[in-house]
Amino acid sequence: MSYADKVFINMCRDILENGCSTEGEKVRPKWEDGSYAYTIKKFGVVNRYDLRREFPIMTLRKTALKSATDEVLWIWQKKSNRVSELSSHIWDAWADEEGTIGKAYGYQLGVKHRYKEGMMDQVDRVIYDLKNNPFSRRIMTNIYVHQDLYDMRLYPCAYSMTFNVTQKKGEDRLTLNAILNQRSQDVLTANNWNVVQYAVLVHMLAQVCDMNVGELVHVIADAHIYDRHVDMVKELISRPAYEAPKFWLNPEIKDFYEFTKDDVAVEGYRFGEQLSIPVAV
Repeated sequence: MSYADKVFINMCRDILENGCSTEGEKVRPKWEDGSYAYTIKKFGVVNRYDLRREFPIMTLRKTALKSATDEVLWIWQKKSNRVSELSSHIWDAWADEEGTIGKAYGYQLGVKHRYKEGMMDQVDRVIYDLKNNPFSRRIMTNIYVHQDLYDMRLYPCAYSMTFNVTQKKGEDRLTLNAILNQRSQDVLTANNWNVVQYAVLVHMLAQVCDMNVGELVHVIADAHIYDRHVDMVKELISRPAYEAPKFWLNPEIKDFYEFTKDDVAVEGYRFGEQLSIPVAV
């Protein structure tokens, strides 16, 4: 069983056994038939993944590595809000008449601000500081920009990354660690998807900054299982699981802006059958 499977199973059991139901509350999401989508939720879930030991992809069902990577590059590398620039259609339901998600996600990472002697966006500032001031405690991004929320088709769920560099005893290379902050998460649909995305991102940034990967800490304020997902989750966490596959990142890439989804792969990935999951919007 992969470590990611263990984390997912324990988290789901905790939510189902100890979580709070939102049934009867005023909620925003609805199912396709128009009925309200209630949840069982836990506040303040924190999961830790040691990326040096294992790549955190679950095996209970498949997480599509290349599609997850494509989306995180759409946000962090292309800094795009245009859904046509994605290979998948996962954002289609939120697109406006112009085919964008407004001033959300990648748009915010691409906004330039004054830093040092010039203008940088948030991603370039992270890379600059990791290379030039790695022990700074100020290396972070934030895309939950209040003055632009009105112009976002969806408020950011995963909204902040904080990077922290350490140096282990006896090692010359530095170690890159990160915290992913998320205000809300549909656990069945998106948990391992987000974990895989930001694990890939940490691997990429570590490589281009000549560092080792360290820990990814995932903080979720509202981790929830939707009412129509409960039986699916119970079935999923009862399945047999497999050992984690080996992660591969193209070692030839030294510039973050040269990575593509084809520069990642997993070797020996075994997984359970897929699920057809309804998504509340």
